[in-house]
This record gives sequence, structure tokens and C-alpha cells, in this order.
Amino acid sequence: MKIKTADFVTSAPDLRACPAWNLPEFALIGRSNVGKSSLVNLLTGRRALAVASDIPGKTKLMNFFRINGNWALVDLPGYGYAKVATQDKHEFNRAVGDYLEKRRNLAEVFVLIDSRLEPQRIDLDFLRWLAGCDVDFSLIFTKTDKHSATQTRTRIDAFLAVIADFLPEPPPVFTSSAVAKTGEKEILAHIAAVLAAPSGE
Repeated sequence: MKIKTADFVTSAPDLRACPAWNLPEFALIGRSNVGKSSLVNLLTGRRALAVASDIPGKTKLMNFFRINGNWALVDLPGYGYAKVATQDKHEFNRAVGDYLEKRRNLAEVFVLIDSRLEPQRIDLDFLRWLAGCDVDFSLIFTKTDKHSATQTRTRIDAFLAVIADFLPEPPPVFTSSAVAKTGEKEILAHIAAVLAAPSGE
């Protein structure tokens, strides 16, 4: 897939403020500072389409980007610094929970995981919750430039071993580095396959 156009559309504070369109949406979520905005820029080939920050929790709203005029990327707030809304939606805010549970045109969620770390409880808790939602999701292990390919594989295997306790079927897994500019082809190919699949598959 080639990205010909990529435009920021709006920032939404809640589900009602999300764009009134039928475009398939691919949402990015993960711990604060895991590299969501950097991944948006990597996938679209735009250096500053999404504003990346070293300050954890800077993204407070759901940011919508229209891609090639026929699908969208959604940069969701990091769940590490969001306010606690309810006991069932801990560690990420109510708007994000509503979006993931109720947004009808949400095609897939990409959960970003920092490849440098051992499995983190906040990521595991979020995945347990997400597994109960009626939405497809994949894992993207970010910042792979920080260590060797062998170390990356070891971290991924350790993470998959832990989530196997509550996810009998492992989700698709991708790796990426905004610094080394890797992973975008594989992720975009996956998005293209999802877009090309007949509705309901």
C-alpha cells in the first residue's frame, strides 16, 4: 500500500465528537510514550503529521487522520496516564473505553508494546479487557532499534507466553522502529488486507 494523502481531521474528546463518517478506522493505543505519534508519522511518511512528545500523557484527545481518502488512523490517548474512569475501565479514560466498545466502523486496534521491557502489568490488564470487546486487535512491538533482533524476539516470546493464559489464539504481531524506519511495510500490508477483505470476515 502506498500512502498518497494523509490529513489531520479532528481531535475528539468523546465518542459523540468523533467524525460522522463510515471510513474504516485503525486505532493505535498503548502506554504513554510508547511511540504512537511516531508510528503515525512512520506509516504515513510525514515527519510531523502527529506531534510526538517526550512528555508522557501529552495526548489527551482521540486524534483522527484520514488516509488516502478511504480509511483512517486514530491516535488514542496513552492508557498509562489517563484518568481512572470506572473499576471496569481502569488505567485509560472513559472516552477511550466507549470508543473501543461502541465505535461501529473501528476495523482494528493496534496495541503498541515497548519491546525493551519485560511484560508490564498495565499492558496485560488492558489486553485482558480488550479481549472482551468485539474488535480485532494486533500487537506492535516498538523501539526495536534499541536492542538486537535476538533480544527483540526474546521479549516478544516472553510477552506472548504470558498472554497465552487468557488469549488462546495469539494476535498478529508486528515490530517497528521510527528511528530505523522499519515495520511500516508489514503494518500497511496488513491494513490493506483488512480493507480488501469482504465485510464480515
